[in-house]
Amino acid sequence: MKKLLVLMLLVASTSITFAQKSKANLPEYKGTATLANYSCPMHPNVVSDAAGKCPKCGMDLTLSKKEQMKREGVKLYSCPMHPEVVSSRAGTCAKCSSKLVVNRTSSKHGETVYTCSMHPDETSATPGKCHVCGMDMTAKTKKQ
Repeated sequence: MKKLLVLMLLVASTSITFAQKSKANLPEYKGTATLANYSCPMHPNVVSDAAGKCPKCGMDLTLSKKEQMKREGVKLYSCPMHPEVVSSRAGTCAKCSSKLVVNRTSSKHGETVYTCSMHPDETSATPGKCHVCGMDMTAKTKKQ
């Protein structure tokens, strides 16, 4: 009886050991980006994944302090079409699946922001066209 019990325990422990997944079968990290968190300075409970206006008071939503520090100290990648999509690794945009590019806008001297000459409230972290009128955005450096 003891031999049968020992044999059953040996078979059970062997099957449990070899039934686990190996690390070779795990999916590879694709490097998809997450969206930045924007919040209202007056209403911290209002949080969005894109820049915009607070629905309660109408103020511009700003990056959280954690996101601001992260962008200042880390090499970041962003989507050329969706500047709010930011990642610390190269990969693809979560919204449009395009390749993320190195975000070269932050520096010790200031941050380069692209604005429309006709609509100064339209800003972007990357060069492109104004969403309102279609004109080219021009580079301006904001002092920090």
